[in-house]
Amino acid sequence: MADSDVFDHKAFLKHLTSQPGVYRMYNEKGDVIYVGKAKNLKKRVSSYFRSNLDSIKTRSLVKQIANMDVTVVHSETEAFILENNYIKKYKPRYNVLLRDDKSYPFILLSDHRHPRLSIHRGTRRQKGEYFGPYPSAWAVRESLRTMQKIFPVRQCEDSYYRARSRPCLQYQLKRCAGPCVEGLVSDEEYTSQVQLARLFLKGKNKQVIASLVEKMELASTELRFEAAARYRDQINALNKVQEQQWVSGDQQEMDVFGMAYQNGLACIQGFFIRDNKLLGSKSFFPKVPAQASANEVLQSFILQFYLAGNKSIPLQIVIPDTLEDEAAIATALSEEAGRKIQFFKGARDEKKRYLALANTNAQNALDAKQNHQKSVFARFVELESVLELEQPVQRMECFDISHTSGQQTVASCVVFNREGPLKSDYRRYNIEGITPGDDYAAMAQALARRYRKVAEQSKMPDILFIDGGKGQLAQAEAFFDQWNNPDIAPPMLIGVAKGTSRKPGLETLILAGNHATIPMEADSSALHLIQHIRDEAHRFAITGHRARRQKAKKTSTLEGVPGIGAKRRQALLKYMGGLHGVQNASKQELANVPGISEELAEIIYEHLHH
Repeated sequence: MADSDVFDHKAFLKHLTSQPGVYRMYNEKGDVIYVGKAKNLKKRVSSYFRSNLDSIKTRSLVKQIANMDVTVVHSETEAFILENNYIKKYKPRYNVLLRDDKSYPFILLSDHRHPRLSIHRGTRRQKGEYFGPYPSAWAVRESLRTMQKIFPVRQCEDSYYRARSRPCLQYQLKRCAGPCVEGLVSDEEYTSQVQLARLFLKGKNKQVIASLVEKMELASTELRFEAAARYRDQINALNKVQEQQWVSGDQQEMDVFGMAYQNGLACIQGFFIRDNKLLGSKSFFPKVPAQASANEVLQSFILQFYLAGNKSIPLQIVIPDTLEDEAAIATALSEEAGRKIQFFKGARDEKKRYLALANTNAQNALDAKQNHQKSVFARFVELESVLELEQPVQRMECFDISHTSGQQTVASCVVFNREGPLKSDYRRYNIEGITPGDDYAAMAQALARRYRKVAEQSKMPDILFIDGGKGQLAQAEAFFDQWNNPDIAPPMLIGVAKGTSRKPGLETLILAGNHATIPMEADSSALHLIQHIRDEAHRFAITGHRARRQKAKKTSTLEGVPGIGAKRRQALLKYMGGLHGVQNASKQELANVPGISEELAEIIYEHLHH
C-alpha cells in the first residue's frame, strides 16, 4: 500500500529537509510505533511511501502511520545516539528491542592508602583502577571470592574498615592482611600484595607466580619460615586457579558476538575478553518484530548494546556478518569510546575460533529457549482445556504473603505470559498498618495497591491465583465484587491451597464464587504450570521479606526517634554504655546525657517504651 489512509505523506515530504536526523512514526493512539535514523531524512522517509514495497513488515507499518515528526542533528553519529535514546524511551513495536540494557559490573581496585577490591556498576566516578566488564554480578563475586583466598587484600566497606580497633574474622581466616589495625601488616607488604592482585586481574598469572616464588625463596633464606609458608600456599592456590582458569588467548581486548535466528526468535551470544582472558559469556534474546532480517537484528543489537547502559566499548568487535551501516557505526562507537573501534567478520585464527564457539553457543541457547517455549505453551493449552476456557490465556498473576511472626510483612505479585515468567512486571509490596500476622488484611492491602490504578485490559490478568485457602481467596472476591470499571474485565480467581502434607501434587485448586475444587492429576502439565507460578510467587515474597528483615536488624531503634540525629545517637550510646542501657534508663538519666534536654529525654523515653 503506497498511501496511508490517515497520513498525508505528500504534504509531509514536501517540506522535509535532506539533513541527517531521526524520525518517529505514530499510530492513531499517539503511540510511537517506529524510530529510525537517516543520513538524508527526505530520501529515507520517502522510501516508505513507494508504490512497490517488497517488505510485508514495511507495508504493515505504513498502514498504521497517523503522524510523523523528525529531529535534525549535525551528523550521522548524533543520529545513532538519538535513535538509541528514543528506542530505549518509547520501546516501539516495529523496532528490534534489546531487553537487557543494564551496565555491566567491574572489579574496582580503589585509590586508598590501603586499597580495597569491590564490585562496581555504573559511571566510573570513584578513583581507582577498573577491571572488566564482567557478564554478570555473579561472575564478579566469584572472581572476588577466588582472589580473597589468594591475596589478603581487604574487601570490606570503608566505613567498616575505619571503625575497626581489632582484626575481624577475615584476618583470622587469613583472607585479609588486617590493614585496619596498626602493626598487623606493613604498608610495604600490603602494597606488594595489592600489586600482585593487580597483575592477576590483568591476566599476568605467570608473572605473579614468579614474583611469589622469588619472595618465598628470599623468606626461606632469611629464616622467615612462616612468611615462606604463606607464599607457598599462595603459589599452590594460584596453580589450582590456573587449572580451572577461563579460556585464555592472545587477544588483549575484544568482544565476540555469535548469532542464531529462526522462526522469528533471535539469540545473540556475547563473549567478553579482557587482558587475554575470557571473562564469561551471556545470551541475549532481543524482541524482534515480524519479518525483520538477521542483519537488521544484529545492527540494532550492536547499537543498543554499546550506546546504552554505560557499556565498556572494546578495541575489537567480532561479528558474524557485515553490518549495513558498519563504517558509520564504527565511527559512532569510536567517538563514544574516544578511541578507534574496529569490526571484524570471518577473521582468522583466534578470532575465528571464538566466533565459531559463540555461534555454537547461540544456536544451543536458541534451541533451549524454543524448547522451553513449547513446554510452556503446552502447559497453557492444557490449563485452558481443564478450565474449559473459550479464549486463550495471555496473562496470569499470583500473590503470596511472607512474614516472620507478623513482622516485616511483604506481599509479592508475579506475572506469567505464554513465554513464561514476565519479570519486568513483578511487584513487591511492604505491608503496613495491619494487625501483625493478619494474612487476610495483608492480602486485601496488596490487591488494592496492585489493581486500583490498572488503566488497560492488557495489564489485567486473565487468571489470578491466590496462594492460600478460602480465606485469602475471599479477600480477592471481596475486592473484585466492588470492581466498577466497565472497560476492564476482572480476572478469573483461583485459590491454590496446599494439602495437609504440603507436598507438591497434593494442592487443592478452589474456584471463586461456588468454591468448587478443580481435580487435577499430580503429573498434569497444567498443574505443573500452576505450581511454577505459585513457587515463583513464594520465592519472590520470601526474598523481599528477608531483605526487609535484614535491613531492620541493621537499623537502630533510636533512628526512628524525632530530633535524634547521628551525633546525639552516638552520645546516647556512648554515655549509657550501649542500646540496652538507653532502653533501661529513666527520663532523668537520659536528660543527663550531654546534648539531651529534658523535653527530648521525654520524647526518647516515650518512643522506646510506648
